[in-house]
Amino acid sequence: MQIKSSDVVGIILAGGLARRMGGGDKSMLQLGGRRILDYVIESAQNQLATVIINANGDPQRFAEFNLPIQADIVPDFAGPLAGVVSAMAWVKQNQPNATHIITVAADTPFFPTDYVARMLESMQLKNQRLACASYQGRTQPVFGLWPVNLFDDLYKALVEDDMRKVDRFTAPYGVADVPFDELTHNPFFNVNTPADIALGEQQLANEPL
Repeated sequence: MQIKSSDVVGIILAGGLARRMGGGDKSMLQLGGRRILDYVIESAQNQLATVIINANGDPQRFAEFNLPIQADIVPDFAGPLAGVVSAMAWVKQNQPNATHIITVAADTPFFPTDYVARMLESMQLKNQRLACASYQGRTQPVFGLWPVNLFDDLYKALVEDDMRKVDRFTAPYGVADVPFDELTHNPFFNVNTPADIALGEQQLANEPL
């Protein structure tokens, strides 16, 4: 069966603790006069009809974006997999016809404009259940395409098996690697430290969004 972008819900993972930035939301930092999250949301909405944010804490801090906010349904800041399973729960309740979710990190302003299309195409061409982006041989586990019907398996892995690593969970199911190696700059560049803001500004100057 052909999977189309209309079958997919986009998930912006904003649940990190931002320790290297001194806490707070990295995605709300300014880059080129806009917040990082502004770039992420704009790119995601250009590729998908439905986009939600996975974030913990007070959801009101994201109210102006007018997007659904889904907190983790498992405790203890269990990492990206907690965001994935929580997003699946939201989709099952609110978009039951959607078959997949696709994840992006909230602090990656330059992720590819054809990310969704290429992930879908590659997963289906390679006949795999999941897809994961990569750049120059380095996998990007936060950038993945996931079938919602893995919800039960993933919830059990998180709650009963204390699973935390994305690739450890996904490996048995079959994952299509989707390389974006032709791009000049790392499209999955993310802001982890104050120095990264300067790097992001330099990249913006070279290739304006």
